[in-house]
Amino acid sequence: MEQDKKYDITGMTCAACSAAVERSVKKVPGVEAAAVNLLTNSMRVKYDEKQVSDTDIINAVVAAGYGAYLKTEHGAKQITKAEASQNPMEKEIESIKQRLIVSVIFMLPLMYISMGHMMNGPLPGFLSGMENAVSFAFAQFLLTLPVIYANRKFFIIGFKTLFKRHPNMDSLIAVGSGAALAYGIFAIFRMSYGLGAGNMELVHKYYHDLYFESSAMILTLITVGKFLEARSKGKTSEAIRKLMDLAPKTATVEKNGVQEQIPVGLVETGDILVIKPGDSLPVDGVIIEGRSSVDESALTGESIPVEKQAGDRVSAATINQSGAFKFRATQVGADTTLAKIIALVEDANATKAPIAKLADEISAVFVPVVMSIALIATVIWLLAGYSFEFALSVGIAVLVISCPCALGLATPVAIMVGTGKGAEHGILIKSAEVLEVFHNVDTIVMDKTGTLTEGKPRVTDITLVSAKSEAEFLEIAQTLEKNSEHPLADAILDYAGEKNISSKEIAGFKAVAGRGVEGFIDEVFYAAGNDKFMHEKGVAIETVKELSYRLSKEGKTLLYFAKNRKLLGVIAVADVPKATSRQAVNHFKQMGVKVVMLTGDNITTAEAIRLKLGIDEAIAEVLPQDKDKKIQELQQKGQKVGMIGDGINDAPALARADVGIAIGAGTDVAIESADIVLIKSDLMDAVGAMELSRATIRNIKQNLFWAFFYNSLGIPIAAGVLYPVLGIKLTPMIGAAAMSLSSFFVVTNALRLRNFKPAVYKTDYAAEKILQNYKNIERGKEKMEKTLKIKGMMCNHCKMHVGKALNALDKVKAEVSLEDNSAKVSASKEISDEALKQAVKAAGYEVTSIEL
Repeated sequence: MEQDKKYDITGMTCAACSAAVERSVKKVPGVEAAAVNLLTNSMRVKYDEKQVSDTDIINAVVAAGYGAYLKTEHGAKQITKAEASQNPMEKEIESIKQRLIVSVIFMLPLMYISMGHMMNGPLPGFLSGMENAVSFAFAQFLLTLPVIYANRKFFIIGFKTLFKRHPNMDSLIAVGSGAALAYGIFAIFRMSYGLGAGNMELVHKYYHDLYFESSAMILTLITVGKFLEARSKGKTSEAIRKLMDLAPKTATVEKNGVQEQIPVGLVETGDILVIKPGDSLPVDGVIIEGRSSVDESALTGESIPVEKQAGDRVSAATINQSGAFKFRATQVGADTTLAKIIALVEDANATKAPIAKLADEISAVFVPVVMSIALIATVIWLLAGYSFEFALSVGIAVLVISCPCALGLATPVAIMVGTGKGAEHGILIKSAEVLEVFHNVDTIVMDKTGTLTEGKPRVTDITLVSAKSEAEFLEIAQTLEKNSEHPLADAILDYAGEKNISSKEIAGFKAVAGRGVEGFIDEVFYAAGNDKFMHEKGVAIETVKELSYRLSKEGKTLLYFAKNRKLLGVIAVADVPKATSRQAVNHFKQMGVKVVMLTGDNITTAEAIRLKLGIDEAIAEVLPQDKDKKIQELQQKGQKVGMIGDGINDAPALARADVGIAIGAGTDVAIESADIVLIKSDLMDAVGAMELSRATIRNIKQNLFWAFFYNSLGIPIAAGVLYPVLGIKLTPMIGAAAMSLSSFFVVTNALRLRNFKPAVYKTDYAAEKILQNYKNIERGKEKMEKTLKIKGMMCNHCKMHVGKALNALDKVKAEVSLEDNSAKVSASKEISDEALKQAVKAAGYEVTSIEL
């Protein structure tokens, strides 16, 4: 039986490490696939449990020179903020910080002793002059030892992997720094001999070429780079931590009429939970009592609170805005929407994009090649007649300037930030490969019903013929259709309900399949149905022939209503497009993507929808089982196809497409057939997913270009190729500084993706604002709108407190954003700035400015 498990890996520092672990595990018989993520220090392995066990896999990692243990899943308990804060990345940052402090404390006096005299800095008498050369050198050696000890990790891992024939970045640093240290110790012995033998020329030769400061500076600069890199890497999972922060530690459970606060981990399916205003929901469930509005922005990206009442589903990590309610827990622990979203994002981070394979292949041989170049460069300069000190300096510079880290981090940091940003906006991407493939998709195929349209028929037109009034006509229509099971009947009943139309009693009701319904109301015969049914009943419909043709061309279905043999009127029903469908189609076309619609409707209806939404091509009369074939036909034409559907009856087509996108998945985030899951039923999120894909792959290409460019340029310069012509030679210290900044640059560049915003948040905002103001003026209720800049907000709980304080003000509605630490306030009556400031201050925060 095939198993798919995750492992935490310890001891990895660069791409060569991850390549070595991956190579070692793949050699184990029974392992089908292994993917190591340097950024998260994790590994995902698919294997046959009949041939291999967890122990075999862990032993393979240990054999490569690293540690491994089975990753603990989010499992049976809900993730809390406390657990989220106790992550390995924060521990690593703290560890590196301590090493850096120790290194700097001893580096400063070391640098002063070794180089202070160059700037005419005074030195103690026992360190000055050639007669004190050994004391001068030994003092530097003693100051170097604490730096070596604080950063002993480089030497332990570096030499361990070197001896196991899997050298990594630590091996380069250990050999480089160690060589400088060894040469310094050698120099002390040589100077001691010179002083004893009275050979001051020998003493003078080594006096200024000790390299202790190089050995310590290499380690210190590398540690500075690692510290900056670790801090930046810690920010890559910010979106996930924001979700984790929302999960409360406790829940209020009601048992036998008694309310009790218990840890979230103890909540069981079927428990009744009590939610008050401002509470964060601990688990998923269904409301059984009460009503409220719930902020679901953390899961869906939708800023407007959603009204909830009995029977509606609610999800963990959403925030109750106003009102109180009780709900029954249906999913707890690892089964909640929050836990599934986090699992999906983590799974995506554990995969590799095809674009990363080149970097992986190079990383596997990178360190041995660099060590060979360093050795060859040293030998060549010695053969060229240069001093051993010069040649050694070149060799060390080559070792410390090369940066396998930049290669290893180029892809995973961008993938983690990209997938995390997607989750923040309700776009769940299942793998890194999907991100890469989606940016090349040139054809988007959309299912019509439920994807482009609302998926529910609605009344669009009412035409009276002999009926005296619309109210009378709807009363007859509702009475006739209330016993019908046809979907179009529901549209008429919903419309009549909105108009508060009552129905009458009907006798002799009869439904004729494929035709219509009939019956007696107040002992008068009435009938409703299609044109064929009207002809059968002897009802003349020629008077509305032109109207019928026009509405049919628009893709609408017509229902005729008659009293005896006289036509009362016509109701047109259609599955109307969603509000953002046309906008999404336009955006796809602007991005150079062809849009195709698949539908089971007839050609006339399909063409009407196509023209209305500006779609390039409509394929009509397609049965559900044939959608898969249509996708194949498009692929056979050489097109890269993305399929957007509801994830249920479109499953085969979603699986067949190059990228399958399930839209409107709601709380069902585990749709196996889709590669991308959109929580909201909004096509603009599909546009956002493609934009995110393109932005992420563009970022990865930038990172890889820098990594290759840096190493291709830095290593030859460090080897001294420019020295004979231009006299340019890099010292080991400059090489170490350049190496540190290289990996930091890659991570920082990837973090720019945190500023990504989907098209739905960037476009049409001004037009929307104008339209809203116009509506307000039309209603005679010009709204007051202000933007507050707020100081002190750090997490979603802060956001919740500020929102609660502002929304408590009379006639005020506020939307709070953590991204720019602001609150957008609108009110249907004038409210003073002071009142707003006081409300925020009472919540424990400070308003720094107010803009209209």
